[in-house]
Amino acid sequence: MSAKSSPSTATASDLRGASRLVIDATTGITDLVEAMHRNIARVPVLTASAENGRTSGIAGFVYRSVRGVTRVVGGGIDAGLALVSPALASVPNVRAREAVLSALNGVLGDHLVDSKNPLAITMQLRHRGHTLTLTPEGIAEHFPKATGKIVVLIHGLCMNDLQWKTGGDGVTEAHDHGAALQRDLGFTPVYLRYNTGQHVSTNGREFASVLKSLVAAWPVPVESLVVVAHSMGGLVSRSAFHYGRKARHAWCKSLNKIVFLGTPHLGAPLERGGHWIDILLGATPYASPFAKLGKVRSAGITDLRHGSVLDEDWQGQDRFESVPETLTPVPLPASVHCYTIAATLDDGAKTKSVRATGKRLLGDGLVPLNSALAIANGKHDDPKRNLNFAPEHKCVLHGVNHLELLKAAQVYPALKAFVAA
Repeated sequence: MSAKSSPSTATASDLRGASRLVIDATTGITDLVEAMHRNIARVPVLTASAENGRTSGIAGFVYRSVRGVTRVVGGGIDAGLALVSPALASVPNVRAREAVLSALNGVLGDHLVDSKNPLAITMQLRHRGHTLTLTPEGIAEHFPKATGKIVVLIHGLCMNDLQWKTGGDGVTEAHDHGAALQRDLGFTPVYLRYNTGQHVSTNGREFASVLKSLVAAWPVPVESLVVVAHSMGGLVSRSAFHYGRKARHAWCKSLNKIVFLGTPHLGAPLERGGHWIDILLGATPYASPFAKLGKVRSAGITDLRHGSVLDEDWQGQDRFESVPETLTPVPLPASVHCYTIAATLDDGAKTKSVRATGKRLLGDGLVPLNSALAIANGKHDDPKRNLNFAPEHKCVLHGVNHLELLKAAQVYPALKAFVAA
């Protein structure tokens, strides 16, 4: 496939991987993934029916087929998938398939890698859904007018690089933070796609290597490197800088700014166990599928519990029983201007400051304000993990939810101001 060819639709390899996933994960996991897909991905063509949280259209057909296959006795799984193969292979909607794969990898990505399942997503830099070949010629093919200013956008859990773009459907105007930064500030945007079910530190090490290759292959001298990171992507970015600096990667000297969008620096309490949290999750539309996870959670999801970014935070430990005291504090890189944009679902009319309340406010529906702002209050968090963002490097947006930070046009003015500062 050429560098500019369209991303493939469902293939025989995908279907074989799906059959193995069915064997390993059972129908219950399929239900979970569908619920996460419905509530988090929100791809326009994957509308949800009003009953039982089931998706409709192509995605619903795929999920129903997978459930049916799990009920086939003996060696009939491959035969069952063969019946749906022609339909899946002809699906033209790449965004729909990417959303399903991203949800699967977010929930079971570590398992997919360990079992060498072809459904496992591999890390790559992309532009408009096409994979970049990290050579001067490969980059120039996609960016014949590449500037010396690069912005790398990294998504969060269960998401993918295509989901930075919203609108353009005839109802709302299209918006993409990366494309807008290119238009307004002259940055060349590249997008990371990665398996969010793996440990944050595993992705961090690999991201560091990818950035090393990107900067080395950039066809013009790099003047500025900026990372815009949504949710888990912010933890991966902090991990990448830690390991990149440790390995003395040149890109660390090129990195000027990191802008975090709703990153759970101090963790996401919605991941943690307990009956009360199940109730809270059930009341939060985007997070409700997590209430069904129990201990069937990927390494990436459990890393969100306390905002883990290093290997030593999980190696030799039960990742389901880790406590914040075991985490090694990782400060913001001193040589990089770091900014954070947090969000809260309220309209701001009755909100007290985070410092004044001292509470773990719900924030954007998934990440509390104090976690996104990295303000450790000493009661629930280790004060040594306070990242000490400068006051002018923090912004709180009211009436905005977690996913809107990724792609909503109303978030862009604050993002643009930080990148341009």
